[in-house]
Amino acid sequence: MLGYEFKNLKGDISGGLIAGIIALPLALAFGVQSGMGAAAGLYGAIAVGIFAAMFGGTPTQASGPTGPMTVVSAAIVVYAVQAAGDLESGLGIVLLCFLAGGVFQILLGFLGVGKYIRYFPYPVVSGFMSGVGLIIIILQLWPLLGSKSPKSTIEVFTKISEPLATINVWAVVLGVLTIAVNYGFPRITKKVPSVLVALLVGTGVAIALRLDVPVIGDIPSGFPPLRISSFLSVSSEHYVFILQSGMTLALLGSIDSLLTSVIADNITKDQHNSKRELIGQGIGNVVASVFGGIPGAGATKGTVVAINAGAKTRLSGITHGLFQLLALLGLGTLVSYIPLSVLAGLLISVGFAIIDYRSLGHLKYIPRADAVVMIVVLIWTVFGNLIHAVAAGVVLASILFMKQSSDLAESASTIKKLEPEPPWPDEEAVADDPSIYVKHLYGPLFFGFTSGFRTLSESLPSSAKILVVRMERVPSIDQSGLYTLEDTLLQLNKAGKTVTLTGLQTQPEDMLRRIGIIPNLVPEDQVFKTFESFVKREQS
Repeated sequence: MLGYEFKNLKGDISGGLIAGIIALPLALAFGVQSGMGAAAGLYGAIAVGIFAAMFGGTPTQASGPTGPMTVVSAAIVVYAVQAAGDLESGLGIVLLCFLAGGVFQILLGFLGVGKYIRYFPYPVVSGFMSGVGLIIIILQLWPLLGSKSPKSTIEVFTKISEPLATINVWAVVLGVLTIAVNYGFPRITKKVPSVLVALLVGTGVAIALRLDVPVIGDIPSGFPPLRISSFLSVSSEHYVFILQSGMTLALLGSIDSLLTSVIADNITKDQHNSKRELIGQGIGNVVASVFGGIPGAGATKGTVVAINAGAKTRLSGITHGLFQLLALLGLGTLVSYIPLSVLAGLLISVGFAIIDYRSLGHLKYIPRADAVVMIVVLIWTVFGNLIHAVAAGVVLASILFMKQSSDLAESASTIKKLEPEPPWPDEEAVADDPSIYVKHLYGPLFFGFTSGFRTLSESLPSSAKILVVRMERVPSIDQSGLYTLEDTLLQLNKAGKTVTLTGLQTQPEDMLRRIGIIPNLVPEDQVFKTFESFVKREQS
């Protein structure tokens, strides 16, 4: 904050306050959905909001609990309750997972992993985000009906008769009213956050009519106590789960935050520091875990609203977090009256906003492989394990990419006679010689370069005595391509064919010499810098 330009003060304060107002009801809702309680949502919003802004790499980022992070947090809470019997006994497991997530995120930042996040296949990210959106919606169906939701999406449907049998009509009315106000109020004005208006309207109606509906209940006020002692009570048998969950939170939080950073860059025409951003988010999540708060990430809606309200520097994010702190200190009693069905209405709106409608609408137009990956990840995310869903999506996308690349490599390097295929200009001199066949290779020789090249010796007619392999357009070769080439050369040598290599680039030639393909399988006198030099030798 040194060297702060006070001309930005008004915009930073107003942007931070508006982002904080929007984040408050969502923090409460995410806390409830996580299974940790509304207070945990506030604790997370305060810690991540302030510390991610102080140490992060995106000046206008507003951070706090988000949908994807809350869904993973809820899964962690379920495991802890099952393992320990109740949340209080399993709290150490939960908070240690959150702590591990923050620590891993800091490490990812120092390692500079942020710049590689963009290489995640989009179908995986899209399927996961849409799946998370559906999870949020599904898990709020029971609270919308006035009942406590199970932790599993499958149980929501298999046991749906339970909330239907005890349906609270007024809870449904409040939830639907909240959704309607949240979507409809922006048509009147966008100067006041619709999410806040929806919260006030839903809660106000419940209080005014004295409706008998489930509410948040009392939440602690004042500064939360340190939870460090909870970490020490965790048994070693849970360490593997803690490490896995921590890494999941770190990766998910990093993706979530950096995507928001890119959006912020597009609006402000600035450039975020991905390394610093991950470190800042990690510090925020570590602090949140110490105080019993749920983890968070960069929040797209809050960030965009803050920027539009004039936010320019990290003071806006700090202000956003400080507002949550003031709310915790002064609004605890009022918050206790908020109906759970009103929070359900807010979260359902959030869930619909997370779904990637663009990709779903393009399913029949995008490549079939991408569509399969997206659908698999989406279904697995909703009804299975989030960690496994992302891992399976990345693996499946990689396999399909390898298959496509392999097909491309093989189709681009199929053996063809020169008569059907117009020879390259420098091949005219040998185009009519039946004893010379030329194979053109294109692109890197990698793991996809397989069957088409392995059957090379079988594809050559008996009249072919010399096979010229042109490698001018081969920039690199990996171990798989190297061994495939070696096996093929061995077959050709056994078949009595002479193999000539032309146009070797530096990396492929170095690899061929290191493992002895040159000169053991291809003698030095059969290696030419250019195809022209080979032709001159043949004509001499």
